[in-house]
Amino acid sequence: MGSYPELIHLQNIEDKTDYLKELMNSYLLKDILEFENIKNSDKIFDLLRLVAFQVGSEISYTEMGRQLSMSKNTVEKYLDLLSKVYILHSVNAFSRNLRKEIVKGKKWYFYDNGIRNILIANMNPIEIRNDVGALWENYIISERIKYQRYNRMLVYNYFWRTYDQQEIDWVEDRGGILHGYEFKWSPNRKVRKPTAWENAYENAKYEVIHNENYVDWVRN
Repeated sequence: MGSYPELIHLQNIEDKTDYLKELMNSYLLKDILEFENIKNSDKIFDLLRLVAFQVGSEISYTEMGRQLSMSKNTVEKYLDLLSKVYILHSVNAFSRNLRKEIVKGKKWYFYDNGIRNILIANMNPIEIRNDVGALWENYIISERIKYQRYNRMLVYNYFWRTYDQQEIDWVEDRGGILHGYEFKWSPNRKVRKPTAWENAYENAKYEVIHNENYVDWVRN
């Protein structure tokens, strides 16, 4: 449903849905539409919907622009504005200039899953969702970022991927050490450390974060 505190006091899905709709329309997007002189709010919502369906995946500004009939630069401008009002935040690709590493990629996440759920018109509980992976990744990343900022941690966040599809969901560069994390909802999922990561960064850490150990990780 999302992590906004007010949702705790609402008793049913209809009330929570109405609250999130009102929050997005009258507050979160208000500054963009009024102060940036954007006349067509539908374009903003369409862009947000595209991002909502691509959480956890790299985004092509050119492809998004083609789908929305707008320029690549306009897509980048709107995404930047959406980050300034704390609807979205981005994560860059990590690279030490190894030949096979993606160096210019970018992923976008929502600060709150409730807003994403509204945009994709799906308020179902996680037990019957077919996008559990995206929900889980978006949730624990947003919680981790909140913790980092609250505790004023000196850390740089990335994702990591190679052209031959080896990847790590989340990389933190802190204290002179790289920490790689793979996110899986189920603790029973078998995950192997990418060999390219292990060979390139011998002293880097690696851990799988799932629904039974995430609280300790978020607060670490």
